[in-house]
Amino acid sequence: MKQQTVKHNFAKTRDIALMGILLATAVVLSIVEGLFPIPAPVPGIRLGLSNIVVMFALLNMKKRYALIIALLKALFVLLTRGVIAGILSASGGLASVGVMALLLFLFSGRISYLLISVSGAAFHNIGQIAAASVILSTPLWIYLPILLVSAIITGFATSVILKTTAPVLLRLRLK
Repeated sequence: MKQQTVKHNFAKTRDIALMGILLATAVVLSIVEGLFPIPAPVPGIRLGLSNIVVMFALLNMKKRYALIIALLKALFVLLTRGVIAGILSASGGLASVGVMALLLFLFSGRISYLLISVSGAAFHNIGQIAAASVILSTPLWIYLPILLVSAIITGFATSVILKTTAPVLLRLRLK
């Protein structure tokens, strides 16, 4: 019984440490990505590199860990870029994690990285447009087609990056 408790505590400590590493990675990716904005017809289109970390957590850890990382990432944005940026980050992150978790539940984990990534990117944009529309009291849905096209492109890119980096990250979790 005591050995089982020690194993449980070790696993919990390992998961917390891995969450810290993942959150730090997401923050660094977000900062680096902000240094190189993508010229686009709609301001704010980004590759979404930090969402790779959230997807990894969603696919390979407890689902709530992905939600926690998304919310802590939004808190970081709030503290460094202001209230509106924090609200947009939180609304996009919650919508993204929510739809990706729903798809994983509906398809019992038998779903491609590509579909998860593109869906997450699309709903991240939808969450942000909804929040921005409320904040500005102006419907911004006219930008949705452009953002959905960008979600396909960025979702493809982030799914490829996740697929190539996941084995390395999984080794961290197993040690």
